[in-house]
Amino acid sequence: MNSSKSDAADNTNKDAAATKKDVKHNKAMKKQKAGVDASIEAASIERGVAILLTGDGKGKSSSAFGMVMRALGYGYKVGVVQFIKGEQLSGEELYLKEKCPEVEFYQMGTGFTWDTQDRSADIEAAIKTWAVAKPMLEDANFHLVVLDELTYMLAFKYLDEDEVLNALSNRPENQSVVVTGRGGGTRLQDIMDTVAEVKDIKHGFTSGIKARKGVDF
Repeated sequence: MNSSKSDAADNTNKDAAATKKDVKHNKAMKKQKAGVDASIEAASIERGVAILLTGDGKGKSSSAFGMVMRALGYGYKVGVVQFIKGEQLSGEELYLKEKCPEVEFYQMGTGFTWDTQDRSADIEAAIKTWAVAKPMLEDANFHLVVLDELTYMLAFKYLDEDEVLNALSNRPENQSVVVTGRGGGTRLQDIMDTVAEVKDIKHGFTSGIKARKGVDF
């Protein structure tokens, strides 16, 4: 009998604690919803956005290609230009070329600068690739333009920074652009609407794990 009373008291205490947690959770969620609703209400500007995905962590290009898929889901026109990608075909290139021929895709394909070790050739390739990207930034038919690894072209001074920043700033009003890569400089960050840094906390490569097809390339 005493045991039953003890169990009942324990259950009552547990129910009271659970109810208290529910009340606290509901209060917190209402406060959070009010904040989100207020932010949505305040965001009244309708135009394309400029996004910079930077940092030393993995996932910058992957995030950009996620936005490519998102735009394609709405039937929007998309352009993708990849700077400093290797000669080996990537999963993104294979998929876009075979499954999404409507996407205008260009890959520099000369290899990484530490592979080529030829500054003049790298500059020539960068200028040629920029000649593909720049018209996209002038064409209002493109809803989204991805300039993958463009930051390196600025960091290595392969492209004229003023020309690149002007093209990004003066693109059609409703066009969005995503730039990826480490660094890029404060001037690039200043003209972007959204700047996100991917931080490298831990990476399998440093532990000797080989790059994985379908995950890393």
